[in-house]
This record gives sequence, C-alpha cells and structure tokens, in this order.
Amino acid sequence: MKLATLKRGGRDGTLVVVSRDLARCQTVADIAPTLQAALDDWQARAPQLAAVYEALNHGAARHAEPFDPKACHSPLPRAYQWADGSAYVNHIELVRKARNAEMPSELWTDPLMYQGGSDSFIGPCDPIFAHDEAWGIDFEAEVAVITGDLPMGAATAACATQIRLLMLVNDVSLRNLIPAELAKGFGFLQSKPATAFSPVAVTPDELGAAWREGKAHLPLRVDLNGSAFGRPNAGVDMIFDFPQLVAHLAKTREIEAGSIVGSGTVSNKQGSLFGSSVANGGVGYCCLAELRMYETIAQGKPQTPFMRFGDRVRIEMLDDDGNSIFGAIEQRVERYAAS
Repeated sequence: MKLATLKRGGRDGTLVVVSRDLARCQTVADIAPTLQAALDDWQARAPQLAAVYEALNHGAARHAEPFDPKACHSPLPRAYQWADGSAYVNHIELVRKARNAEMPSELWTDPLMYQGGSDSFIGPCDPIFAHDEAWGIDFEAEVAVITGDLPMGAATAACATQIRLLMLVNDVSLRNLIPAELAKGFGFLQSKPATAFSPVAVTPDELGAAWREGKAHLPLRVDLNGSAFGRPNAGVDMIFDFPQLVAHLAKTREIEAGSIVGSGTVSNKQGSLFGSSVANGGVGYCCLAELRMYETIAQGKPQTPFMRFGDRVRIEMLDDDGNSIFGAIEQRVERYAAS
C-alpha cells in the first residue's frame, strides 16, 4: 500500500491512497483524514485503506485523480518524533579517518542517534532554504520507517512488528555549523534544518523480496544537478537494522504511533577516491561530505564545494523492474527571504 499527504485541508494536509504506479490517488476522509489519524487506529484503518489501494490498482476507484508529487507534503507534515540513527558505520569511519581520529569500538555495537526537529517537515519538492551558502549546505539520502505504538524497553522482535511504513529522506545538514555546535557537547540543533521525506510512504510488502532482515536491499539513487552521484545499496553495510534502531530508541521511553526513525546516510564500503564515484565504476555517495572525506584522505583537502544556491538534488529508489517505489525527492537550494 502507498500513502501520501496532499497540501490541502490545513497544516496536517489530506491523506490520499496512491496507486502502485504513482499515477493516481484517492482521498479517503471517510476512513482517515490524515496519515496520523490512520496510524493512531492502524489495525482498523489499514484494511480499509488497502481496499481502496486495490481498487486504484485495478482501475475501479470511484473518485481517483492524477497524483502529483509537487502537490505533496511529506507523508507526515509534522510528527511526534523524528530520531535519526547512523546505521552505516562506514560513513562514520570515513569522517573519523578524514580528521585522523580514532573509531570508538562501541559504535559497532551501539548505534548513534540524534533527535531532530519534527514540528515542521518540508515537502519532497519544496526548496531547501538557507540564508548563506557559507553554512555548508549538504543533502543526506537515507531510508526511514514510521512506527506504531511501542512500550519502553521493547525487544527487537516486537519493534519489527510495529514498522508500519517506509519512506526516503533528505536529512539536510549545514556542515560548517556542525563543529562549533558539537563542541558545546550538547548535539545538533541549528546545523540540522527542516527534513524532507519522499512523496509516498509505503508498507514494507511493497518492496517484495528486497525487504528482508529489517533492511531495504535496493540501491538508493542520488543525482546532483542532473548527474549520477550515488547508487549505494541500502541493504549493504547497514550494521544496525531498523528493528534494532527502533529498539535503541525505545530503551528508555515509550514510542508513540507516527514516530519516524531514520537509517542515517546510506554508505557502502568501496575503494579509493578514484574508484568510488559512479563515473569511475563505484557506487558513489549519499552526501557531499563523504566525497569530501575521500578527497581529504587522497589529496589532503576537499575539492568539491557544498551546495550552492540553484543546485538541485534528486533522491529515489527503484524496484527491480525500474519502477519508482516512493516517488522522488527533488529539491533546489534557494536563498531564504522572510515574508
């Protein structure tokens, strides 16, 4: 099943069911006006939404309309919780290596995670706004899950049963604001602006055999200014699967339905700078910082700039037949002008 939220009907938008081919959608206010409402009563609402989904896919929906990703909010325009992990330890290793820092051994057994702002996400085709290019504007392509309710201390197996939906993520980072912020010893805040998610959230079964071991075993496609930038497989080198990440979050708190848990930047182990790019036969990268790390290791300093006003990023995942699963995040960096 595929679900999206249109920019209609207030700040939480209007829930629609979307056809598998992302061509058509149908509003479902009689079942659930918003995605959060559906998640709050998932056991009752999911079968009803699934029936609409089947009707859409068979051309039998009564009130279908064309689906336009540009008309979408993120599937949850705001959420009770957004917690982002760092499941791809290769990414952390590269960061540490670039600054000649040791890799703490516990990062292989205990995931990193930060709590991001969730009061206002941005739509999948909305601009990435910033005041200043000097902030070091970067994209981070990830996968995320939306959960149901879980008790404090929930076991990994229980967390697996409460993964309701999957999405793609652009977890925007302002790299040049991070060092001073982390030096204060209290984590990210200003360096992590509003996050964007894919137009569509999907139930895990939509990935077919690619959803196994709590991971999405498909390449995550990242294009920068129209050129291939990253194609790493999201199921490879993911040290902590999604049930483990959700359980990590649940260790000391209850998790409410509609909580979002991210994978962190998707990253695959590969060779040197000159063999890691897509152009050179590698799988590339899901953020500019990782390319800059390879450049620092190989050449002593980064060569590639962070994003500038006018730059465009596209993030998408295709199934084995080349069909878009979630739709694409397509964003352009723009200077913020207060209204």
